[in-house]
Amino acid sequence: MNFGTQFKQLRTEHHQTQEQAANALHVTRQAISNWETGRNMPDLDLVLRISELYDIPADSLLKGESCRTNLSEKLIQAGDEQKTQKMRMITAITGAGLMIIGFLFFALKGMTVEYIDSEGILHENFFLIPIWLAVYFYRSACDLFWIHPAMVS
Repeated sequence: MNFGTQFKQLRTEHHQTQEQAANALHVTRQAISNWETGRNMPDLDLVLRISELYDIPADSLLKGESCRTNLSEKLIQAGDEQKTQKMRMITAITGAGLMIIGFLFFALKGMTVEYIDSEGILHENFFLIPIWLAVYFYRSACDLFWIHPAMVS
């Protein structure tokens, strides 16, 4: 609710005409009419006099109910945007961390020593087990679909 409609509502609730309100506030009737139609606003000292005359806080006269509602909606929306930004940041950091871990494993694989002992057993580091599983499932899938791994390459 804007100032003009709120002022008019207060004035009519107190059973005052524009002329009576103008006399109580020491302004002209045209000034009251301009406020109510929204053509202009009163000065701050007049807003304080209006708040004393109608026993209402000056900030509620200036802000109005709709401003409070809009402010609440803006605060809620800002909170939702903050949560969205926070989730995006967490996702980006997690993705970057996983990529770094992947590159570290790739580099570590290049630096490891694999060897076959005298009994014919391949010795490699324990972290290569997931790679072994991927190769196993790849070969199983190739066998399932009658594709020979040498033909895929």
